[in-house]
Amino acid sequence: MAGNGILQILLLLTTLILLVKPLGWYMAQVYQGNPCGLDKILSPVERLIYRLSRINPDQDMNWKTYLSAMLVFNGVGWLFFYVLLRLQAYAPLNPQAFSAVSPDLAFNTASSFITNTNWQAYGGENTLSYLSQMLALTVQNFLSAATGLSLLMAVIRGLVQHEQTHLGNFWVDTVRGTLYILLPLALLLAVALASQGVMQNIKPYQTIQTLQPLATEDSHTQLLPMGPVASQVAIKQLGTNGGGFFNTNSAHPYENPTPLTNFLELIAMLLIPAALTYTFGMMVNDKRQGWAIFCAMLLMYIPLIFASTVLEQQGNPAFNQMGITQAHSHLAAGGNMEGKETRFGIVNSATWMASTTATSTGAINAMPDSFTPLAGMIPLWLMHTGEVVFGGVGSGLYGMIMIIIIAVFVSGLMVGRTPEYLGKKIEPYEMKMASFAVLIIPLLVLLLTAIAAITTAGTSALGNPGAHGFTELLYTFTSLGYNNGSSFDGLNSNTRFYNIVGGIEMLILRYWLAIATLAIAGSLARKKTIPRTAGTLSTHTLQFIIILFMIITIVGALSFFPALALGPIVEALTIGAQHGH
Repeated sequence: MAGNGILQILLLLTTLILLVKPLGWYMAQVYQGNPCGLDKILSPVERLIYRLSRINPDQDMNWKTYLSAMLVFNGVGWLFFYVLLRLQAYAPLNPQAFSAVSPDLAFNTASSFITNTNWQAYGGENTLSYLSQMLALTVQNFLSAATGLSLLMAVIRGLVQHEQTHLGNFWVDTVRGTLYILLPLALLLAVALASQGVMQNIKPYQTIQTLQPLATEDSHTQLLPMGPVASQVAIKQLGTNGGGFFNTNSAHPYENPTPLTNFLELIAMLLIPAALTYTFGMMVNDKRQGWAIFCAMLLMYIPLIFASTVLEQQGNPAFNQMGITQAHSHLAAGGNMEGKETRFGIVNSATWMASTTATSTGAINAMPDSFTPLAGMIPLWLMHTGEVVFGGVGSGLYGMIMIIIIAVFVSGLMVGRTPEYLGKKIEPYEMKMASFAVLIIPLLVLLLTAIAAITTAGTSALGNPGAHGFTELLYTFTSLGYNNGSSFDGLNSNTRFYNIVGGIEMLILRYWLAIATLAIAGSLARKKTIPRTAGTLSTHTLQFIIILFMIITIVGALSFFPALALGPIVEALTIGAQHGH
């Protein structure tokens, strides 16, 4: 790898590390109800929201009430979203007169954005009106992210409290997360992106005169899409949502025009999940715990960034037989530039792919389907770890806590002691729920992949045969199951089969994990706190970080390695054998 590429990656990592503590501190102040600076401006707005919504901010909820509030809130949001898409043709702010979205696609899209997956089986600029983009997609980008933050706060309170049943108030947590964290950050980022050329308007699409006829038709005109893009891009990245305004997402120059906007969007997708580790340390009164989790995440994230970049810079052996040059250049540093934007090059494209699947964002600035087989396996692997390497806003960290519970249980068995975490005994109930939370997702992902691979409804949508086609199927159901939303692009996912099955998968797995997580939080809150002794396992040390790393790797490897062997691994071996590598 060239020195310039290493410098770009180090700049990203350094900026991220420097921002973790200040933002983490701020979010802890917000959720603990302490002065945070913006409270002087926003607290009157917060109180007004409570009054208008008839919310009692002093009312605490047990885990079942908290769960019920979350499910009702998300259910109403899903229904509103679905109805708006179905009635889009009759609603305002539709200058292109787009028709109503079909029932199966509306079901899939509503399920996708409610669950923070943001899987898109449509081209946004050809399907959705401005009202749908703003009132359905952008609003749910905020609310689904705020829901993830709220669930994390409930888990943290379950760890901190003892001999109680209360986990806070879902409505208060959601309002505070949206008002004090997501909205201010999204406003700052949207202004920064708009200053660099990201579009923000509600004009009708513009017809322009071209200098030459278009390649596909004898015409000197081209229709350019418009729209309120910057506001949606900001929260899609900050909320780890990932749904693009345009079909090509952040590869589109109207969403991501320059290397600077690319850098800002990269930082945005990593920022809140990374900073939440410091928030966690503050709220459990042991910052070392937060730093330990952050280091464990970096331990998996950094090597995979470099591996992805190196694999792409080695180029595609198949191109050599076609006489296609993969020489080094000052921009691309040589290698496989297929499916990548020249303004970003290989380093920024590979780093983005690792980051978007590490954080469950799902936004893309290059086409994953065009990556070399082993480089394309890296985003798959990051999802297969459970998307706990930063993960989604809130969901990544509470998913990591499920892995930690398993790790301390296994460690306790090895030394013959009752496992505990942060002074709470980890007993069979917590272990069962954590195991269900971790294992049910790969089970359903693999089952649906197998069904799609042997049915006409599944295989008829494939764009490629053989191992690569199988990878497309595996990637699709992995992305849907882990609420990522990126795709391998060679699959035509806008079919009734994929819309309905994919929508059901997203709903089941998002809320199954949430139910198991809240159940564990409620159980932990009722327990007594156990004093530390000489035999207590320290969960902030390098030793535990390595144990956690191994548990994450083993769970992912044991669950998915056979499937990976049938897809990207065998494809890499086949290409290498065919072309003398």
